[in-house]
Amino acid sequence: MEMSLDDIIAARPKTDRRNHSARGKARVQVLGNQGPSPATRARAKVTVAGKPAAPTSTPAEKIIVSNLPPDVNEAQVKELFHTTVGPLREVTLHYDAAGRSKGVATVLFSKKGDGNRAFQQYNNRLIDGS
Repeated sequence: MEMSLDDIIAARPKTDRRNHSARGKARVQVLGNQGPSPATRARAKVTVAGKPAAPTSTPAEKIIVSNLPPDVNEAQVKELFHTTVGPLREVTLHYDAAGRSKGVATVLFSKKGDGNRAFQQYNNRLIDGS
């Protein structure tokens, strides 16, 4: 303990902590644009000529509904989407620790594509008109 803290720090070899090759490679893989992902290529339809067609949007079966009034319950959300869009598999209303509604619901439709229809029909719209 004959050296001061400043002397000990000055005597340590300097390393560049930002230059780790594993991190650099991971960043390149995440940020690099190598074309469509394997999943996108697998979903692309093949035409008669053998060239892949343009990928279509993925049909959604799940939506998140937000900004619901605190007095809305799961049955009301279920009734609305079942009557206007189609059959549902599950509706989940999210609650805080005190048991109050957060005003957010997850709606899972039975058929793929119904989520897209519900999104187009209700996105940024008042449901009850108030």
